[in-house]
Amino acid sequence: MASLLTKPKPLFLCSPSLSPRTLNTSTPSLSFARISFTHHQKLAPFKPPSLVVAFSEKGLKRDVITAAAATEGDYRRIMLSDVLVKKKEKVVWWEREWKAMDFGAVAVVLSMHLLSLLAPFQFNWRAVSVAFGLYIVTGLLGITLSFHRNLSHKAFKLPKWLEYLFAYCGAQALQGNPIDWVSTHRYHHQFCDSDRDPHSPLDGFWFSHMNWMFDTNTITQRCGEPNNVGDLEKQPFYRFLRTTYILHPVALAVALYAMGGFPFIVWGMGVRIVWVYHITWLVNSACHVWGKQAWNTGDLSKNNWWVAALAFGEGWHNNHHAFEFSARHGLEWWQLDMTWYVVRFLQAIGLATDVKLPSEAQKQRMALTSD
Repeated sequence: MASLLTKPKPLFLCSPSLSPRTLNTSTPSLSFARISFTHHQKLAPFKPPSLVVAFSEKGLKRDVITAAAATEGDYRRIMLSDVLVKKKEKVVWWEREWKAMDFGAVAVVLSMHLLSLLAPFQFNWRAVSVAFGLYIVTGLLGITLSFHRNLSHKAFKLPKWLEYLFAYCGAQALQGNPIDWVSTHRYHHQFCDSDRDPHSPLDGFWFSHMNWMFDTNTITQRCGEPNNVGDLEKQPFYRFLRTTYILHPVALAVALYAMGGFPFIVWGMGVRIVWVYHITWLVNSACHVWGKQAWNTGDLSKNNWWVAALAFGEGWHNNHHAFEFSARHGLEWWQLDMTWYVVRFLQAIGLATDVKLPSEAQKQRMALTSD
């Protein structure tokens, strides 16, 4: 999912089955079978990724088996997908360097999953209703609307009081403070599906899904220290949330216990947080592995309808990578995008302004041309 920054594009290996006529030489950018490598601005040096990928959209089908054979077994295929990634030597978890933040992340994620296992024994409809309500508040208003489309991409503007309210909702999702979340997401777009991407399937499905969060050394080596969130760091509110971040979910847990006892903790914290965790993480993992591409983005991003349904429209991920600035991800009328509907409502009542959408000219430039 992110970006205000121009990203370097990954290198793809073409299958021998592609004919020379599929190569586009009409523009200065280097294009392999509609996969464009255009650098408007080179922000940082990067190492080309070890990646083979197969697309089947718009009548283009790369022969995955042939491509795999050509690599003499150096690549493996991600399950039920056309994505091949280079085999890498596995790093034994307990032998690598662990930082305090890594242990903390494991502890939080593991404790939430264990807490959610108690859900069948702590079931009542009031607790389920609280969990569903907080799923909307923290997932839609907090993560997808605030952290992602508003703070990471500046797809629209809100009055500061409302911007801060929605960002506070995002902090209650227990996915990190806004500054760190936005920084990682902007790096993802800057280095998308290259060896410097913080969470790409290049390192395997589970790394892109969640394991990247437990290895801060690797992220720092790839991206460097966070230096792409100066717009947030200069605001006292976001610095305050970064400093006091963990206190806010704890305060919410205390309030839930006071209102409904332990069932509210299990459902309102455990189940809800784990649910929002995984629908967010599926955008990073599943939407770079399974689905279809509608746009010539030069990366692995896919449109995935079932992730879109769970993640309030975030699953239209190829649309998003094509037009990172857009407040709307479901660009077709039939592409369900609950986050966009909320933004559109806020715009209608005058609270959301400077709402950005792709123009027809921009769509034509990014379209996959027909053979």
